[in-house]
Amino acid sequence: MAVPEKDRQPGSEIADPRNEVGELVGRLTAPGELEPAERRRLLGRLAQALSTGAKKARATGVGRGRWLADVFLNIAPRIPIRDLHTLAEHHHGLTGEELADDLVRTAQKATMTVGAIGGALAAAEFAAPPLLLSAPAQLVAETIVVAAIEVKLLAELHEVYGVRVEGSGAQRAIAFTAAWAKQRGIDPLAPASVSLALGAATKTALRNRLMRTLGRHLTTFGPFLTGAVAGGALNRMATKKLGEAVRNDLRVKLPRDDLRDPIEPRHRDELDP
Repeated sequence: MAVPEKDRQPGSEIADPRNEVGELVGRLTAPGELEPAERRRLLGRLAQALSTGAKKARATGVGRGRWLADVFLNIAPRIPIRDLHTLAEHHHGLTGEELADDLVRTAQKATMTVGAIGGALAAAEFAAPPLLLSAPAQLVAETIVVAAIEVKLLAELHEVYGVRVEGSGAQRAIAFTAAWAKQRGIDPLAPASVSLALGAATKTALRNRLMRTLGRHLTTFGPFLTGAVAGGALNRMATKKLGEAVRNDLRVKLPRDDLRDPIEPRHRDELDP
């Protein structure tokens, strides 16, 4: 459904699910391995598209944090979230804690790779001053993709642990994005923890989280290969920390026995006495 011009958020003109930004983020976070050259190419295209949107946002007086949050909220519904059955198929039949371990490892590898590519690009720009102005767009693209990978990880961990979040695809995307902003799992029995609509406090948390992620990537802005090494390592550690925090939250929602069925985890009231 098309969004009326008057109702569009700043930045949405380059982040509508139908256009290039949503498509690129979807491809960069889809299951399966991407060739390094293809990943670099897609990140470059994303940086270019985001640069165009950033210029338009600045022209309307929108701050970077608000614009970045608007962009991410527009693309969040395009992040490919797999159900439990598909996860088990894609991860060689693993279930329960072993499947959760593999999801975290895969996400760490993905964010590390994005960080290494982004850091290497930033290092190249550092060494070539005439091109320096293009580097921030590359780091913004890296921030968006890393955030999307981590939201995907968070959502799929909820699938593994049988913690269901009701609502439409767009509503669930908002709920998982809000949880990522707080770096916590969702408790569906606590209404305040399920944000199907973003309030002012949650929007602020999202802006702050995205800006902190961007700030982390700015540390990769160094010469030679230091940027690539730092970018990969920092992203890997941050993703690991998120995975641990979310899993600790989700483990208390259901007994460990609920993790033994890879397709239909049993709910608490279905357990044998």
